[in-house]
Amino acid sequence: MPIRQLPETVINQIAAGEVIERPASVVKELVENALDAGATRIEIATAGGGLNLIRVVDDGGGIPASELSLAVSRHCTSKLSDDIHDIRSLGFRGEALPSIGSVSRLTIRSRTVEADEAMEIAVEGGRVSPLRPAAANRGTQVEVRDLFYATPVRLKFMKGERAESTAITDVVKRIAVAFPAVRFTLSGTDRTRLDLPAETDDEDGRLRRLAKVLGEEFPKNALPLDALREGVHLGGQVSIPSFTRANALMQFAYVNGRPVRDRQIAAAIRAAYADVLPRDRHAIAALFLTLDPGLVDVNVHPAKADVRFRDPGLVRGLIIGAIRQALAQAGMRPATSGTAGMMAAFRPGGAPAPHAGPAGAHRSDDAARRGWPSGGFDLDSSPSRPLDGFGEAAQAAFAHRPGADARGAAEPAPETLRHPLGAARAQVHANYIVAQTEDSLVIVDQHAAHERLVYEALKQAIHARPLPAQMLLLPEIVDLPEEDAERLASHAGTLARFGLGLERFGPGAVAVRETPAMLGETDVQGLVRDLADEIAETDSADGLKQRLDAIAATMACHGSVRSGRRLKPEEMNALLRQMEATPGSATCNHGRPTYIELKLSDIERLFGRH
Repeated sequence: MPIRQLPETVINQIAAGEVIERPASVVKELVENALDAGATRIEIATAGGGLNLIRVVDDGGGIPASELSLAVSRHCTSKLSDDIHDIRSLGFRGEALPSIGSVSRLTIRSRTVEADEAMEIAVEGGRVSPLRPAAANRGTQVEVRDLFYATPVRLKFMKGERAESTAITDVVKRIAVAFPAVRFTLSGTDRTRLDLPAETDDEDGRLRRLAKVLGEEFPKNALPLDALREGVHLGGQVSIPSFTRANALMQFAYVNGRPVRDRQIAAAIRAAYADVLPRDRHAIAALFLTLDPGLVDVNVHPAKADVRFRDPGLVRGLIIGAIRQALAQAGMRPATSGTAGMMAAFRPGGAPAPHAGPAGAHRSDDAARRGWPSGGFDLDSSPSRPLDGFGEAAQAAFAHRPGADARGAAEPAPETLRHPLGAARAQVHANYIVAQTEDSLVIVDQHAAHERLVYEALKQAIHARPLPAQMLLLPEIVDLPEEDAERLASHAGTLARFGLGLERFGPGAVAVRETPAMLGETDVQGLVRDLADEIAETDSADGLKQRLDAIAATMACHGSVRSGRRLKPEEMNALLRQMEATPGSATCNHGRPTYIELKLSDIERLFGRH
């Protein structure tokens, strides 16, 4: 078959197949054009999930009449300088409008400040109509009707109207977060109206916009980020560990104001929360990376949703370090959702607590069932005392030797009430510590709380010095692709700190001579291959550290205060003080909250005092 030049219409339809995946892709391109034009108000209307109608109206600078025909021609753009590496706008390819026009009925009406009237141009299935005068205010109106009518095969791959409408809403919200000073409205016969008023262009305005997009509870449960490393700045907000979602749909990432979906950024967020969230929960985050445009390639994919960093390890380390520092500095921060759930449980009609029977009978029966002596707790003979050898932090809660048992505590000293968790007043159901502060009531899960304390002490002991290694009788030879073997060898120093000693063993192989003693008998071949895969993806050997942390978490769970164990007032207060001094103690190793706080004002509302 001879080589021939494709017709212009076919070329545009091929480009549309790359750029225009679904109606949400059209909305993204048109809204980005409006923002690049300096719009402060953008109105979007849809019908039929965007397949029947998409209309985007802005108050931007408009398109001069002499340039309207160029706007619907391929590879024509006003946003790209001669240096293709210096991209400072959202759009730059010059393919969106001609691609949209090749598969739909497209109409563009625009007017600049200097023009006496607006001009309109239409494109139907790739055929461009002559310019004609029109009535319009300053700015641009783009109307797309019957999307994919010229390529009906693509219509078979569209989802239902509700799914396409939801995708458009998600696109608008993600863009709106990056531009709080711009008003966005999204309406139509296929949706509930969304109105995001303009906010101030600062951190407070961005937080108010995030509240509109991510929910009103997010600012109350968010931590600010502000970190700079080697010219890369990271700002934004992330949720505290006890405020999570079941999926990662509420994780927004932006690079120089451009919304992106980057696997490395998502992996960095997971790694930062690895110690404080269970596997099936995800943090809420809005990350804003600002760096020199020459350090990031935004031209990786026609849809411009993927990016490639020149130094991905730097970006990953910045995100993980900034989030972990924010979590450590936050100290004690329970989620407001816990208080809300507690308030709902106390209100009339809330879920009743199961009847536990007489208190004395409950305690004695529970102690007998769990195998503990009914005469009280003996510290020295208890199998549940903390593990020895991991420093004073894990032992602090049990440093006292009270002389008498007590189910409640005496009246606390006023200065004790000023602590964040206050003073212990009682232990109920042999598992929950009730504490009082100056203005709140605190309920602590003693097992979950002490589990976190022991875990942090174990981690500190594990990572403060090189881990003990066990020498293999015979080195284990692991055959790998040459590039994987080279990556492992380049990280040999880091792996050695965690007790894994390996070295190159000819082409395409490594010899493992030592493994971490904590792992015991382990599948060396599988461990090394998993590490090679992780290093290839993230340029980091954190996988081994995570395995060791998982062992520490298991040890902490078995070595912490058990549910059903009766504590004395001194032990309860020591546990509270240690929680206040331990980062991340608002959640246990499994991501569950360790305590819930109910403000005095909330309690008074429950009783109708306010």
